[in-house]
Amino acid sequence: MSESPDLADYEWPACLACHQDLWEDETGRYACRPCENRTHQRLTELPGLFARLHTTAQLMRGARPAGAGTSGSPTPAIPPRIDVLNLASAGGVATRLQAIEDAWRKAFGRRIEPASDGVRIFAPWRTTPGRAVAGQIEFLIINLQRACETYESIDQDIEEIRRIHAECSNALNPNQRPGRVKIGVCPVVLDDENELRCAAQLTASTSSFTVRCPNCQTTWDGNEEWKALHRAQREALLPTAGLTTAA
Repeated sequence: MSESPDLADYEWPACLACHQDLWEDETGRYACRPCENRTHQRLTELPGLFARLHTTAQLMRGARPAGAGTSGSPTPAIPPRIDVLNLASAGGVATRLQAIEDAWRKAFGRRIEPASDGVRIFAPWRTTPGRAVAGQIEFLIINLQRACETYESIDQDIEEIRRIHAECSNALNPNQRPGRVKIGVCPVVLDDENELRCAAQLTASTSSFTVRCPNCQTTWDGNEEWKALHRAQREALLPTAGLTTAA
């Protein structure tokens, strides 16, 4: 008679991006449907955000540095914004989205077709990032579901898309203060003898990758430490909203 399997160490499969347990009909996926839906929404909004950034960057091309002499034009130049220029130029949004597209093409067994005018081979995301972004986002939206189901590194790309969306939004609304969301309570043990836990409310912001406890000052910085925080909350059976709201 065969022995029953030991399930003591079994862990229910979880989303790589938000670390929440997958539903039964999501098993086999690397990212859950809520993460897929949030990423789809961000990708849908990105063309409009980037178009505004690109237009703003074009208007800044002739900006004068502070203290420069005045010209005969009655309209003052728009002050340059480095964050806007960095996002809209080569090396910015278009370059970062191209890296994701290339990784997905490689994972799906598709060729990475070089752009050519019949004479030269060039990278449109370097020469015309404004036109390249639309095609990149179209590809990512079409292939997002497949990536969430089959691409093992999808969590990194979901995070990168979230970061790009947040940076574009913040660049267009520099005076808008990012909101904070509750992500459960602090699991740190303050008294080993009595197993007294801190249990202070933790919050996270889309503008930072660091979570800091306001009571014991313990910090969790980045994806791996967030996973450790979430595990500690679950093991201690403490209230937690997971880290999905910080994604």
